[in-house]
Amino acid sequence: MSATATEPRPTEPPSRALRTAFRAFAAIEKVGNKLPNPFWLFWILAGVVIVLSAVLAAAGVGTVHPGTHETIKVQSLLSTAGVTTMVEGAVENFATFPPLATILIVGFGIAVAEASGLFTTLLRRMVARVPGRYLTFALSMTAMVAHVAGDAAYVTLIPLGALVFRAAGRSPVLGCIVAYVSISAGYDASPSLTTTDVLLSSISTAAAHTIDPHHTVTPVANYFFGLASSVLVALVITLVVDKVISKRSDLAPDEPVQALSTEELKTVEVTPEQRRALRMTGLAAVGFVAVLTAAMIPVNSPLRGEHGSLVESPVISGMSIVLFLFFSLLGWVYGRSAGTFRTAGDIVDALVEGTRTYAPILVLFFAISQFLAYFKWTNIGNVIAVEGAETLKEMHLSGWTVLVGIAVLITFMNLVITSGSALWALAAPVLIPMLMLIGIEPQTTQAVYRVADSVTNCVTPMSPYFAMALGFIQQHKKSAGIGTLASFTIPIAAVVWVVWVAFFVAWYLLGLPFGIS
Repeated sequence: MSATATEPRPTEPPSRALRTAFRAFAAIEKVGNKLPNPFWLFWILAGVVIVLSAVLAAAGVGTVHPGTHETIKVQSLLSTAGVTTMVEGAVENFATFPPLATILIVGFGIAVAEASGLFTTLLRRMVARVPGRYLTFALSMTAMVAHVAGDAAYVTLIPLGALVFRAAGRSPVLGCIVAYVSISAGYDASPSLTTTDVLLSSISTAAAHTIDPHHTVTPVANYFFGLASSVLVALVITLVVDKVISKRSDLAPDEPVQALSTEELKTVEVTPEQRRALRMTGLAAVGFVAVLTAAMIPVNSPLRGEHGSLVESPVISGMSIVLFLFFSLLGWVYGRSAGTFRTAGDIVDALVEGTRTYAPILVLFFAISQFLAYFKWTNIGNVIAVEGAETLKEMHLSGWTVLVGIAVLITFMNLVITSGSALWALAAPVLIPMLMLIGIEPQTTQAVYRVADSVTNCVTPMSPYFAMALGFIQQHKKSAGIGTLASFTIPIAAVVWVVWVAFFVAWYLLGLPFGIS
């Protein structure tokens, strides 16, 4: 690969609008830094629920369920029954927390595929030989696929983006920005199922049971929308970057862009052995899907649900184990073909190492599970949902207006609470029941949440990956700072937010299915 030299050009001062944005984000960073770790935040919220439940119960606060006409009263956690519930239920609250087992099972499969080197090689293969005119879209779309690797996508793709842009004679700084924005701003958009699908659907199902104990939000409940969104977001990022951002004069690195060295080429190129391993893995993926599909075709198949239902089938309800088997198979096939796995013990090592990466999530889940159990037992969420739904009905707002309002709310909350699971654990117990009472399905609420939760990831300095991306950029441009990165990400995020929310509204108004539910 060859590259044309690019001379550094003088940096233009940021516009007045950008300076205002920088001040706003500096304030957000200051406020966010004062917040405790999410683990302690949920314990503090649990304490608030305990005190609030006692006050509301003493005041006799309650409501009437519009469906069952049953009187719902707030229960005090400081009562004998409440204290007993908190003490005796602590272990069960954690053990039965819906996302706990599912995220681990899917994570096991992801760990096998990651340890085999499959994800890294696949990402390199997707962008290594793309013609220059399509490079931005190819890198952005690769990021959408990379969401299946979770947070590992940041570590792998941002430096890779710099290398492939440099190999094409373009600024490596821009390559870092495209990769970072595509991963973070489009985090909940993917052409494949990810651990996020399993995690959010579990929380949504638990929230929906407040109104309908039989309602299930499946991991594929937003799949159609997520698939279409991944292409849309990649296209929007490509247009903004190629038509606007790439024209900026402050993208040039400190050193002129040079052709990649032999060692650097090795980190981009895919070897013949790796290409062969990818082909074998592709055949395994097709074979897995073909066998599963064939097994579900017979009406009396044990993989179908009651009365031959495909939606309420073991495959859909047990999607976590299906994903575990799928990714484990692909990881094993790739590992054996590429030589990264030699014995069955390597699989066990991958599972153990993968489990370690989920330790922070397990710790957070313990706090979240207790908070949600307290919140549910007190009936505070039910009262808020019912009264909130009644207020929305009295306001005569259309469904799409309510959903856009929620998108705005979640967007600003995400600037400070950057953990998607933590934020949804806070919002879902109120939003899903409330909107169910005005006729909006949980999968719809979850879909708009995913749009709002994604876009501002790339602009908030509270995200640990903001600092990581800045670190990669500083390898090529030492003078870059928080303001530098924000000046690139804010315009892209603003356009993506407007287009993606409009796309959601159009999808909703057309009555298109968000997925399989």
